[in-house]
Amino acid sequence: MIRINSIERTSNSRLINFPKQLNVLGQFLLFESLFLIVPLLVCLFKKEEDWIPFLITACVTALSGFILKYLIKPSCDNLGRKDGCMITCMVWVIFSLFGMLPFIFGSAHLNISEGFFETMSGFTTTGATVIRDIENCSTGLVLWRAITQWIGGLGIVLFTLAIIPSLNSNKGVFMFHAEVSGITHDKIGARIANTAKILWLLYGAMTVILILLLWIGPMNFFESVCHAFTAISTGGYSTRNESIAAFDSIYVKIVLSVFMFLGGINFGLIYAACKGYLRQLWKNDVFRAFLILISVNYILTMVSILHSGNYRGWQSLTIDPIFHIISSMTSTGFGAANFESWGALSIVLTIIMMYFGACAGSTTGGAKLDRLVYLFKNFKIEVKRSVSPRSMKAIRVNGQIITPENTNEIIAFLLIYTCLIVLGGVLLAAMDFPIVDAFFSSISCISNNGLGSGITGVTGSYDFLPNIGKWVMSFLMLAGRLEIFALIMLLTPSFWRR
Repeated sequence: MIRINSIERTSNSRLINFPKQLNVLGQFLLFESLFLIVPLLVCLFKKEEDWIPFLITACVTALSGFILKYLIKPSCDNLGRKDGCMITCMVWVIFSLFGMLPFIFGSAHLNISEGFFETMSGFTTTGATVIRDIENCSTGLVLWRAITQWIGGLGIVLFTLAIIPSLNSNKGVFMFHAEVSGITHDKIGARIANTAKILWLLYGAMTVILILLLWIGPMNFFESVCHAFTAISTGGYSTRNESIAAFDSIYVKIVLSVFMFLGGINFGLIYAACKGYLRQLWKNDVFRAFLILISVNYILTMVSILHSGNYRGWQSLTIDPIFHIISSMTSTGFGAANFESWGALSIVLTIIMMYFGACAGSTTGGAKLDRLVYLFKNFKIEVKRSVSPRSMKAIRVNGQIITPENTNEIIAFLLIYTCLIVLGGVLLAAMDFPIVDAFFSSISCISNNGLGSGITGVTGSYDFLPNIGKWVMSFLMLAGRLEIFALIMLLTPSFWRR
């Protein structure tokens, strides 16, 4: 047994409690090993050889978790804000490092860069893939991809907070705020653990309902489970190489559109609606903006389809564009139609939808519509002030006053977010990626969308990226999932000072 003295704390400063962090990370790894048992059992049932890499991965993960949890004994159990931030960032990386092993040693035969990219894309619900022929992979491996997205939908940390009572303290609060969307930290329950349990019960119930609805259609039970996992989490991994287009089913597109839409709504609002408070939905400024933007994008996309001469019957003007718009805005990234053939306007609209995403507090990526609403209202206030300098109107969103500090934080976030997109695009272009495809891929990864365009294809196959490019895009996925600030903090020298 290893006893490590934690760093002493003073009233004026806090250093980082690494031993306790390792304990908490050990708990996370133990739970990841339990999830790995599910595809292991599926492989055994199907008599697939991938049961061996899943067994090895589960054992290695469980052993590592056991060592970190039980053999390291910190002298201090306190965790501060810095610890919560570090744990939240590290758990996504560590989950991906262990979770990539079945992709490397299993039927996908990926290298380390590809395996990490695929797993990070799964846990962050990005949905970008480097596997060109997923239909040739084992059933267990396909299910593991879906499980990674389902776990990552509401968040790895949020899931663990729901089932580990010992984390329902200050350390849980710090991790909750570091992982959940940065501008919506409303707690549904009185305690963090209660909030996490309620959200995951709601999330699980929606998943079960979606499985049953998809099973009624052309999908078999396994495909229904996988697509339910990746739709409600707005992840976008599919069991087919052609994604949803392979099923050629209006029923599937409609059902998935409804649940992707639900995945794009703040889960606090869905919970309120389930309790009968339906008025809260329409009173919510961001939800109304969500509906308005879907409607506007639909009209413009329909015009683009007609202008480009791609009218192919009523479905090409109704189901297909609506499915694509909801899939893009909610960062799901399912492919059902070739939106590139709809004209340049459709591609531009897709980029804008990927950039902003849907509502904060949902399973979606992107900069979040909440920030767009804040900026729009701030713009109107500033215009009025330029006309009437003595005007003292405050910015109100959902009935709450937005302080200047909040506005500055939003502007800073969007600035850093945009800079990272530009940086990612420039780096890919420097790797001889076509310039348009480079920036499209950069936006797609940081917004956790996964859609492809041009060289990556509509279904989002990123196997053309060089290995260094895969690591760059993996960083963007993580930055987008943690909404940048938690990750950027670790890269600043001041974070490591007393």
